[in-house]
Amino acid sequence: MSTPTNDVYAREVVMARVGHLIRRKQGEIEKVTRILRAFFEPAQVQAPEPGRIKRIVLIGPYARRNWYEDKRTIDFSDYELWVVVNHQLFKEECCWRRARDVICRELGDRCAVDLEIYSRADIRIAKAERDRFILNRLEAGITLYRASRDAPLGGRESGRVRP
Repeated sequence: MSTPTNDVYAREVVMARVGHLIRRKQGEIEKVTRILRAFFEPAQVQAPEPGRIKRIVLIGPYARRNWYEDKRTIDFSDYELWVVVNHQLFKEECCWRRARDVICRELGDRCAVDLEIYSRADIRIAKAERDRFILNRLEAGITLYRASRDAPLGGRESGRVRP
């Protein structure tokens, strides 16, 4: 008997959220999402609370369905992902260095990944100030992971990434 997808991480859940893309792109985005979750290192900073990724959102051309890929010139749209963490200190580069290295190693030249990190406080401020740049992108983006909704990767959120 199979385990329900809401009890254990299933890569198909993330891939279904970007079902408008070709299968290869779905797989790459799923892999980047899994790497971010597995290799986020909140222990690199001292914070008043444990570090948590609250949300990962795909924004930009792949979310808007207007990406480009030119096989002749090897020119293509970047994957743009915004990650929301629970505390300002977890935006520090040292928390993300390993994840960025793994993304580069795993995906190489096949795709470029632009990563922006925001805290929950940043989002609250954007809402209070009606910052349309941030709010419009979050609204138009595709949520790939939400801590309150999605299952953990496995016994813990850090570790190895399976192909």
